[in-house]
Amino acid sequence: MPDESGAPISAAVLYAILDLGYVKPARLEETTRCLIAGGADLLQLRAKGCSSEEILGFGRRIQPLCREANIPFIVNDHSELARELGADGLHLGQDDGSLEEARRVVGPEMILGRSTHSLEQARAALAEGFDYIGFGPLFPTPTKFGRPGIGMECIAAVEKEVGSSIPVFCIGGIKRRNLPEVIASGARRVVIVSDLLRSPDITTATREARAICQGV
Repeated sequence: MPDESGAPISAAVLYAILDLGYVKPARLEETTRCLIAGGADLLQLRAKGCSSEEILGFGRRIQPLCREANIPFIVNDHSELARELGADGLHLGQDDGSLEEARRVVGPEMILGRSTHSLEQARAALAEGFDYIGFGPLFPTPTKFGRPGIGMECIAAVEKEVGSSIPVFCIGGIKRRNLPEVIASGARRVVIVSDLLRSPDITTATREARAICQGV
């Protein structure tokens, strides 16, 4: 499905998350520009523990950069804030309500994604009508403290059953060093967070990750 930016999410391979757990607010624009310059296809704002006013402020700073680059800007968790910002998309966890509830807030056009942690949840998200899913965490990750990795055994199956209809983005503990193994297991699209945001050269790290995804 095309988003308001005009870019089809089906063409995306690298989904970046601007996580305020790793990025200082003063570096929001700089980090956003680096992720975009490196070739990120989607960019999500994730600001756990921040107030609505803070998230709106963050979104208003980085959304114009995404629009200028013609990449979708996604808001994590908060449907009302996504609507107020005029975001291209909203990403929901398993406990963040139904697609129907979100649609009542954001309308029929906004991209809606769902986090899934098993093949059964992935099937359910497809049946419910989500536009894409995150699938993981493949490996343990600090962003989901205490949640064990689900491994890579189901990647091929979820790609076959769900990925033929909507984009599947594998997520969770993925880094450039294990990305070739993830791709070899059948993944077509990935989300990478800390390995990009902690890099001393975010643009180069993002470019390297995208090249691995594309088999370059």
